[in-house]
Amino acid sequence: MKKLIYILITILLTQATVAQGAFEKANALYRKGNYADAAQEYESILKGKKESAEVYFNLGNAYYKMGKIAPSVYNFEKALQLDPNNKDAQINLGYAKKMTIDNIKEVPKVGFSKMLYNLTGTYHYNTWAWIAVGFAFAFLAMFIGYYFAGSTLIKRVFFFAMFVMLLVIVISVLSAVFVKSVENNQHPAIVFAEVIAVKSEPSQNSEDAFVLHEGTKVNVLETVDNWKKIELADDSVGWIESSAIKEVK
Repeated sequence: MKKLIYILITILLTQATVAQGAFEKANALYRKGNYADAAQEYESILKGKKESAEVYFNLGNAYYKMGKIAPSVYNFEKALQLDPNNKDAQINLGYAKKMTIDNIKEVPKVGFSKMLYNLTGTYHYNTWAWIAVGFAFAFLAMFIGYYFAGSTLIKRVFFFAMFVMLLVIVISVLSAVFVKSVENNQHPAIVFAEVIAVKSEPSQNSEDAFVLHEGTKVNVLETVDNWKKIELADDSVGWIESSAIKEVK
């Protein structure tokens, strides 16, 4: 058993070393302006199942330098999936989107769910979870203060603080659950076809609903054979061939 564990640890360390070496080599190629070879190195890391926000971010930058819109947008989106608070990825994604042709205006959503998401969606569900953990420790500190407090007045202060901490914990947990449920219902994808007609039905013989170009972000609603039902930010809905898009999740 010990030998098996040793072998597994050795394999994992070797893979990590190889991946780190490939990452450094890719970065060196990128700094030299050899973006195509750098992109190949980053892709090789991902093929080895060693994904990270840094790899996706750098790969997105390499494709952006080459003027490849769809791969650039896709990899920045992947970086943000792994690290939602990555400001550099957010900024560079904005630059990449400016190269896209389709100018789709988001339709303002109404209703209680939308209002609630506007309030809670500012933070990723992991952030809400960490907020809950932080206030849980604060609650524990208030409880200790309450337990050892010498006067009634101080006990009341600590008791009120405990109540506030508990309220924040509950709100944070509920917010995390809500944001996660909303994001789980989203299935974003990026159009990789240079230009493609979106159909009104999952058939080549059906009428064209609208036309999309590479780099546009869509939300996948349904799959039928080799067709995907998609929705745009302006609520337009249609069917697109599965090979024309690449799902982010």
